[in-house]
Amino acid sequence: MSIPAVGGVHAVATRKAMLRLLPILCLAYLMSYVDRTNIALAKTHLQADAGISVAAFGLGAGLFFVTYALLEVPSNLVMYRVGPRPWIARIALTWGAVTSLMMFIHDDVTFYIGRIALGAAEAGLYPAMMFMVTRWFAQKDRATAIGFIYLAPTVGLFLGSPLGGALMELDDLGGFHGWQWLFLAEGVMTMVIGMVVLAFLPQRPADAKWLTAEEAAALSDQADRGAETGGGQALRGNLGAAFGRPFILLIGFIYFLNQITINGVTFNVPSIVESLDVSGPFLIGLLSGVTGIGGTIGVLVIPAVFRRVPRESLTIGVLAVAPGVIAAVFLAVASPVVRIALIGVMSVLTLGTLPVFWSVAMARMSGVLAAAGLAFINTVGLTGGFVGPYLFGLAESRSGDPASGFSVVIIASFIGGLLAVPLRWALRREDLQTAGRAPTTIERDPEVPL
Repeated sequence: MSIPAVGGVHAVATRKAMLRLLPILCLAYLMSYVDRTNIALAKTHLQADAGISVAAFGLGAGLFFVTYALLEVPSNLVMYRVGPRPWIARIALTWGAVTSLMMFIHDDVTFYIGRIALGAAEAGLYPAMMFMVTRWFAQKDRATAIGFIYLAPTVGLFLGSPLGGALMELDDLGGFHGWQWLFLAEGVMTMVIGMVVLAFLPQRPADAKWLTAEEAAALSDQADRGAETGGGQALRGNLGAAFGRPFILLIGFIYFLNQITINGVTFNVPSIVESLDVSGPFLIGLLSGVTGIGGTIGVLVIPAVFRRVPRESLTIGVLAVAPGVIAAVFLAVASPVVRIALIGVMSVLTLGTLPVFWSVAMARMSGVLAAAGLAFINTVGLTGGFVGPYLFGLAESRSGDPASGFSVVIIASFIGGLLAVPLRWALRREDLQTAGRAPTTIERDPEVPL
């Protein structure tokens, strides 16, 4: 078979996978974001109906992330053994069941138990999807594929609150509170999606009935090219390769800083918008949706640009620093319209850079080490979900202005930009070591000649 023919077959197969595989993954990821919005919508009602205090609510909300983060790596290692399809389905089924059972919350303790169980059930979903990307897509297509997956949370930002609000309107129907209907309905929807995953998500290209044998072989071959050797290694005795390589640690920490910005801004956008003399819950919610609009643009545009100009460390460095520049401009201007627009632009950059992170990491991982390493990076990033809102809260408590948290963005962005310099060195070192072990066709950073 000639090289052009292989390229043509692979291009057709990739388009099929984009259209048939990614929508199923997006459905599961979408529900994970929709489910996360329900706890915020139910906050005041849980206080009134179940006697859950503000302090208890804050603790319970955080407990979700504790088990979620701790079980990321173990979950992905099990996924590697049993396969992505049954494991992603298991995750959706169990987290859907736990969500539905939360309708029976009646005090602080049951609320804590529900949140701990929910974090444990959902752990591993995202890194499992990233692992599937490594098995299905060539390195040059991975940023685009991940960008499409990230459409799920941006759409979730649009749909989650209106859907939850509609379910809350069912208050007193059948003797249940609106928040009980919220948990029940969204849990059942998640379990249905789990069954869809089990029925229709193929494990690997060879299992896809909608691919010809030639197309499946082309996908598998191109996905395997450029990955480091050692896909068959056991994790035991190779913990350093899975968790301790410099580029993994650096990407993880830059991702952590990125998550400080994303979560700090996202959790405070409504209060920032309200501080701009915007009144009315609907209008505040509508304008707060600028983060979803910006995120959608980012995950579609930035991976496309990166595919054409694949300068890894430079791209990550620029995208790390740019939100800090925007935050500084935000603090310097007074126009509400300009400030809201700047929040949208910041979302373009912070969310749009995520597919680049994962694409750069995937280029240098394979097998069980990829399953562990991707989960480890996600775990490090998740801690930014704790830190960001907390630092924003501290800044606001001292100044009284919710927008003062943008000083946190400036600091995090500056540190992230600095880390792009050692990241360039770490990627060069990793590629040199890989080239010394085996021939490879990794698309290396053009900044870093070998």
